[in-house]
Amino acid sequence: MSATQPWIPRAPGDTARAATYQLSFRNDLRVWWREVDKVLLFLILLLMAVGMVAVAAASPASAHRLSTAKIKLPELYFYWAQLRWDVLGLAALFGASALSRDNARRAGIVLAVTMLVFLMLVPVIGSEVNGARRWINFGIGFQPSEFLKPGFAILLAWIVSWRARDPNIPVLSIVTGIMVVVAAFMMMQPDLGGTILFGGVWFAIILLAGIPLKRIGMLAGAGMVALTATYFLYDNARHRIDSFLGGGTAFDQVDLAHRTLVAGGWLGSGLWLGVRKMNLPEAHTDYIFSVIGEEFGLIACAFIVLLYLGIVIRVLTRLVDEDDQFTLLAATGLITQIGGQAFINILVNLQLFPSKGMTLPLVSYGGSSTIAVCLAVGLLLALTRRNPFLDRETPGLKALLTKGADQ
Repeated sequence: MSATQPWIPRAPGDTARAATYQLSFRNDLRVWWREVDKVLLFLILLLMAVGMVAVAAASPASAHRLSTAKIKLPELYFYWAQLRWDVLGLAALFGASALSRDNARRAGIVLAVTMLVFLMLVPVIGSEVNGARRWINFGIGFQPSEFLKPGFAILLAWIVSWRARDPNIPVLSIVTGIMVVVAAFMMMQPDLGGTILFGGVWFAIILLAGIPLKRIGMLAGAGMVALTATYFLYDNARHRIDSFLGGGTAFDQVDLAHRTLVAGGWLGSGLWLGVRKMNLPEAHTDYIFSVIGEEFGLIACAFIVLLYLGIVIRVLTRLVDEDDQFTLLAATGLITQIGGQAFINILVNLQLFPSKGMTLPLVSYGGSSTIAVCLAVGLLLALTRRNPFLDRETPGLKALLTKGADQ
């Protein structure tokens, strides 16, 4: 019996199709690498690397607090879990960044509509954790509000961009109506911090939409009235604000976080040498910035702040001469969401803002929230992709700001 492999006839086009596919994939990869903002991508990956070190520092404290007499969590439990979530997040990030602008817009709209439906279902089928009903569990739990954030910015930007084709379309009423619906269901969870963040994205988009400042001022005033009413109608918000204004006590989470933050001084106590973090609730999520301060010092905290500032500034400078209104509005909304969440979390840790229960994006431990933030970053990278051989002479962001001020 012959040892040679039998010849198997193949269709004439199979080899050609395989070669064509490989060539197309390589070409797409080259185009992506040529167009993607490499500086922005580097800053994001650097921030995620910092986040992995921070989760490793915070993991022993959270593992100790969440261990029981029956189940003792390993000290690096949350580190290894975060490593797996980061791998999935990076897949979402690079996959979204490879989309064209049109496909990124379509993906964002579908994501927004789908997650808005799930958000409406949370009061009915959602599961409650720590007194808040924010999660839906289909075998794997996820927060619809987290995945709604990137879709929300893109959906609002898409609707507002209709105005360029027909100024008579009541885009302001439509996006405000969507904002009201989102705010209503967010407050049913309850989640005041998330509501404020959605409101910030909505405000940033309408501010750049060329809508008269008088109408924007009226809407902003209405928002302040609603926020004031929340203080009297929402017990949790009132207690947190009163605690913040009153200085709190030594047992408050925000006070514990501040004490942990400054315990390491300028240079920190060293990795796994922090002591105060062991008494800090949610050390691996909401208050990871304080853990960084204790173990790596205030200089490391300043470096993280500069990283976030660098990401925000890089996106805005990329949009200065953007000539597509949808891209301008969507990218501004996305960076407002990411930057706003980061700086609210940092201000809470510095005792400069009432506690909001927000994680530090790309740094804190998170399951579905990590994937959602990476997806938002990927969509942002897709929207800011640019052919380096094309010159733009239109003052995009500057033009919209000037137009709004004149009206």
